[in-house]
Amino acid sequence: MSVSKSVSEQQPNQQPTQEGRPIWTNIIFFGLSFLIAVTVVPWYGFEYGFHWSTWLWATGLWLFSSTSISMGYHRLWSHRAYEANGLLRGFLAFGGCLALQNSALHWASDHRIHHKHVDHDEKDPYSASLGFWHSHIGWILKRRNEARYDEQYDRCPDLKRDPIVMFQHKYYWILSVALNVLIPAILGLAYGMFWEMMLVAGVFRLVWSHHLTFFINSLAHIWGSRPYTEENSARDNFVLAVLTGGEGYHNYHHKFQYDYRNGISWWHFDPSKWWIKAFSWVGITKNLKVVPKDKIERAKAQTLLLKAKEKTAHLPNAEEIMQKLHDEYDKLVLNMTEFYEAKKAWVEAKKADIAHEIAEEKKHLIENYEQFKLKLEEQKLSWMKLAKQYA
Repeated sequence: MSVSKSVSEQQPNQQPTQEGRPIWTNIIFFGLSFLIAVTVVPWYGFEYGFHWSTWLWATGLWLFSSTSISMGYHRLWSHRAYEANGLLRGFLAFGGCLALQNSALHWASDHRIHHKHVDHDEKDPYSASLGFWHSHIGWILKRRNEARYDEQYDRCPDLKRDPIVMFQHKYYWILSVALNVLIPAILGLAYGMFWEMMLVAGVFRLVWSHHLTFFINSLAHIWGSRPYTEENSARDNFVLAVLTGGEGYHNYHHKFQYDYRNGISWWHFDPSKWWIKAFSWVGITKNLKVVPKDKIERAKAQTLLLKAKEKTAHLPNAEEIMQKLHDEYDKLVLNMTEFYEAKKAWVEAKKADIAHEIAEEKKHLIENYEQFKLKLEEQKLSWMKLAKQYA
């Protein structure tokens, strides 16, 4: 995920440098806000105490702004995983200002580079291969490659055609500073606890939100599982998913970035997915992109096969083991193909209202579907039992 380039716009005048140039505006801003969050806020609590309404408002503002990043900046504008009407786009752009992670145009531009060159030391803006500190916040504090910002927005011609994105981009810093100061200030005056609200709903909420976002760039590339691909460092992590509104299913996302879901199972904690789907029922969102299930299953099986190959390469009977694994894998792929073809035929038949067709044909389709489904489940069990012995 991408965050702010700088608290003030930077001009790309210099050539790439190995060590990088410190961005003092960002260093001061992130350093000072973090220092206040971990020292002044606890001191204020011990000295004066906190009212429950302060934390309620802080939580609400955090959830609104973080959801705007997840639903808007990330899935809507960076990946075009779904479409949204003007009202929702405006709402998400407003929340993006409150998150203080730069404009949607800039954020999406950085994020598209990240996906195109993930883990590349020079081309990935927040490459995890350069270490936790760099991918977490170091890349924001030091600019290693000025040339990267040349033609920064040319990779987002679609977003440049969106009037809401461009309006937010034009007035981003005015809107962001105003919202992050005025909302806590107004709440503080309304509740008669100005400094408490400024510290908690203002500074602490912002620092908390920033570092949870940063964890997707850093920790989600270090801690977790890689069931869908090992081509990059991205990992699935349930804990991070809970903390970031579903963004923690990062291995799946890097494999299938255009899916509007990050957590694909119904029980996966992914509030952004639930909001996007719920809005589609009333026409606010549409054209939700979903990766076919057979493609997902094949990716998981192929990843497991590659893991097994790596772990058995040193064994004396490695060739024999791999032959068994490949045989089981080929059977699994065949059964997947048969099942999903039968499923497709059945779904198309239902759409065509086959009840009015020959009863025998309807019965044949049902039998085919059930038969291939059973065969696939049996083959999955057989494959998993064999593969997990070695993977």
